[in-house]
Amino acid sequence: MVKVAVIGSISMDLVVTANKRPLAGETLMGDSFHTVPGGKGANQAVAAARLGADVAMIGRVGDDAFGTEVLDNLKNNRVSVTNVEPVTHQATGTAHITLAEGDNSIIVVKGANDEVTPDYIKGAEDVLQQADIILIQHETPEDTVEYVAELCHRLGKKLLLNPAPARKISAQVLEYATYITPNEHEFTVLFEGESRSKVLAKYPNRLIITEGKNGVRYHNGSTEVVVPAYVVEAVDTTGAGDTFNAAFAVAVAEGRDMSEAIQFANRAASLSITKFGAQGGMPTRAEVEGSL
Repeated sequence: MVKVAVIGSISMDLVVTANKRPLAGETLMGDSFHTVPGGKGANQAVAAARLGADVAMIGRVGDDAFGTEVLDNLKNNRVSVTNVEPVTHQATGTAHITLAEGDNSIIVVKGANDEVTPDYIKGAEDVLQQADIILIQHETPEDTVEYVAELCHRLGKKLLLNPAPARKISAQVLEYATYITPNEHEFTVLFEGESRSKVLAKYPNRLIITEGKNGVRYHNGSTEVVVPAYVVEAVDTTGAGDTFNAAFAVAVAEGRDMSEAIQFANRAASLSITKFGAQGGMPTRAEVEGSL
């Protein structure tokens, strides 16, 4: 069983479903409302655990009802929360999600997730030293991502950076991250004005661009490759990217090559969107392997 450490956000998703998104100043009647445990970090931790990894979560929540609920959810999904400490001066993070027109729109309020600082990471260094791969996202502070990248480089650990939400990253993070997994929008922010093919060739087997229904694109050192997506009936696309990242991390930690790892991750992500909620459709290992 591979060991996965996830540094990142733990939030409560507040989800509204409707036929369409409102325009500015417009009020619409929605179809439903749900509160669902989420946060990109927690989502990736749950997805990796369901795929059979030994997962440790490193993050912060508020000392409030949402904090208790999201912690219980992690425990119920066999994720270690030894390094998840509540804070009293910040509320648990929230994501405000609208599901409409076959896709999602999300506004994130970071709350206690802003307390995942470099100093806090230092207290979990023993967990990182034991991990086969470490995942981090952009719902944590920028200086924390910088510190973790340097730390993983120093420890000789594989680091997967999921640069979402999109923001610029430093040359040091680009150099130290083992894998970087932007979607198409995030790629344009990271490499503004640069040729996609040239950038992919510059980071062979490291830069992986997820393109939704069009599949996943990377450069294998010789040529540019697109691994096709699986076609399914989408119910809720929230969490598909998190499932992809977790599944890819588990697969490469187990020793699969890039193409096999991406195929495994694509299948897991496709299954995740067939049910409601970011974590609701995240598949088990048996479900993924049974459908490959």
